[in-house]
Amino acid sequence: MPGITALSSAARAADADVAVNGGFESGLTGWTCTAGTTVTSPVHSGSSALQATPAGSDNAQCSQTVTVQPNAQYTLSGYVRGSYVYLGASGTGTTDVSTWTQSAPDWQQLSTTFRTGAATTKVTIYTHGWYGTGTYYADDLTLVGPGGSGTTQPPAAPAGLRTTTVTSSSVGLSWSAVTGATGYAVYRDGTKVQTVTGTSATVSGLAASTAYSFQVTAVNDAGESAKSAVVTATTSAGGGGGGSSDLPAHALVGYLHASFANGAGYTRLADVPDSWDVIDLAFGEPTSVTSGDIRFNRCPVTECPTVESDTDFKAAVKAKQAAGKKVLISIGGQNGQVQLTTTAARDTFVSSVSKIIDTYGLDGLDIDFEGHSLSLNANDTDFKNPTTPVIVNLISALKTLKAKYGAKFVLTMAPETFFVQNGYQYYGTGKWGGQDPRCGAYLPVIHALRDDLTLLHVQDYNSGPIMGLDNQYHSMGGADFHIAMTDMLLTGFPVAGDPNNVFPPLRPDQVAIGMPASTNAGNGYVSPSEVTKTLDCLTKRTNCGSYATHGTWPALRGLMTWSVNWDRYANWEFQKNFDAYFG
Repeated sequence: MPGITALSSAARAADADVAVNGGFESGLTGWTCTAGTTVTSPVHSGSSALQATPAGSDNAQCSQTVTVQPNAQYTLSGYVRGSYVYLGASGTGTTDVSTWTQSAPDWQQLSTTFRTGAATTKVTIYTHGWYGTGTYYADDLTLVGPGGSGTTQPPAAPAGLRTTTVTSSSVGLSWSAVTGATGYAVYRDGTKVQTVTGTSATVSGLAASTAYSFQVTAVNDAGESAKSAVVTATTSAGGGGGGSSDLPAHALVGYLHASFANGAGYTRLADVPDSWDVIDLAFGEPTSVTSGDIRFNRCPVTECPTVESDTDFKAAVKAKQAAGKKVLISIGGQNGQVQLTTTAARDTFVSSVSKIIDTYGLDGLDIDFEGHSLSLNANDTDFKNPTTPVIVNLISALKTLKAKYGAKFVLTMAPETFFVQNGYQYYGTGKWGGQDPRCGAYLPVIHALRDDLTLLHVQDYNSGPIMGLDNQYHSMGGADFHIAMTDMLLTGFPVAGDPNNVFPPLRPDQVAIGMPASTNAGNGYVSPSEVTKTLDCLTKRTNCGSYATHGTWPALRGLMTWSVNWDRYANWEFQKNFDAYFG
């Protein structure tokens, strides 16, 4: 019975789902979306689903190009919710197909079939809504049929999975390469949490003193392998990131001009919109460069006629905290040079900063040392073991403050790129001298406090060109600069090019991206569309440009801007874009 034999062979050949991340468990990895994000509710299965909202002339399409075989039968199906939701395939080489539902108040399965043409090796599958009909949801999209030409089988399961570095909040993993794999997926306690292209990963955002299990799968165009053997690890005891768990998954950080006025005008703390999760009061400044004696002088009424009273200001701090916001004192700024050259200055710094925190009931401290506050002595060449007094004393002071206030103490830093990412090329004066001693000078401070650090938000503005991990120079003005600079923090990098002296990656929940709120706020402003491209690339690996990132970090904490005042001046453009992106 030749017909039955042929049907049986075809059925066996079609027994594979060739779509990647059809359940959106890895964010939007594998998908290209004009608008959309992943949500944890509602979902059809698993822990995530696609949410997209058509707007204007955009129907909020998400698409994926899949490798297929010529002259083969495929079934496209998926679950959707909403009004006028479409599911389809284009580029089939025969008749492109689509199916849709007019109204699906609950999850409804859509399904359609097609046959590829004689020369077809790629097909694009997609889902979208319709103009003006509101938000739709999609989940568990599958394309079942023979695997792509030359790749008819998913790869083998990875072997050799083991743990590497284990901290209070992260577990490092490595495994052996798998022939034919184009990427790997990492599972924590059975849930996919990360996708990478290499054979190592760091799973971050973990609770201290907690046991976790991990597995890895290999991925190619034909699909995903079986899971590897399980390895387990228990995180160490510790603070887990200096109160970062109290922040929302994605946070908006802004500086509030609290001690001065400029062209942006004065904004009362009580008038800062609820979108701002961390408010940095700018600035606490020293009585002299080397005194360590920090004072916070609120803007005088002669300069800020609408300034609130001390009583109202303190009440506003409490109101923000009651709403779940963090209010910090930011030390330094452009004019506040701080050099803790002696242990006496260190101790004065601790006592004077404590007084400010206690007086206003603040949540913590932001270190915004700029200019010549930090530089390295000529013989100080190892960021893991600094010897320069201004570096050593600052680390000591911050550890003392952290110990004094405990796990809920919020510690953030806002260095310039020159002091951090520029350390990939240069560190201090260099082996032969002659370099700017400030190059990379923040690295020892960040590294020493990485287990206490809530947020690092490097100022990706007022910067010269900086070399990225692709060994190309990147300049301000577009998403590429922010992507390259942030990838360096999340991937880690050899300091001064020394492969034996690597600055380890930070957890994604410890990293926010610093951007100017408007063209008036500083050099390096980028439009909301470029901000969106940056976030898409780093959190979903979509909408990327020429720079190839080394991972996908959906847990990236968020954005920082200079400043709340300048954003208000610009009709809240920065805040509105953040709110629209993270919902």
